[in-house]
Amino acid sequence: MIEVKDGIVIRQEEIFFKFSRSGGPGGQNVNKVNTRVTLFFDLANAAGFTDAQKSRILKRLATRADRNGVIRVVSQRYRTQKANRECAVERLVELLREALKRMAVRKETPVPKWAKEKRLSEKKRRSQLKQQRAEKDFEF
Repeated sequence: MIEVKDGIVIRQEEIFFKFSRSGGPGGQNVNKVNTRVTLFFDLANAAGFTDAQKSRILKRLATRADRNGVIRVVSQRYRTQKANRECAVERLVELLREALKRMAVRKETPVPKWAKEKRLSEKKRRSQLKQQRAEKDFEF
């Protein structure tokens, strides 16, 4: 059991690992050993999340999830399969925590008077500059 947030847990059966050869550190070891870890988490069938939480996570992690609701995390930072496996799990938990955070609603505020004046004065200055350029008549 992996705890994501208070009361929200992921069972080990809901996580699937796939191993492949890594291009990262390891010297000749990378040519022989499958140290790259790809973690697959089936969020659509996960029991520890409500439907609202699942939809929020899928919306925020849309680039990492496929259309079946399976989230994919890859790790190839370390030389050992075990370290990459732990890193991938930590990254998944971190991503889920971030996705579950409620975003603050932005309050619309009026544009300050000084900002309007600054914008208009800049427009006026640019207009005058362009008029000065247009008035010149070059004759040779």
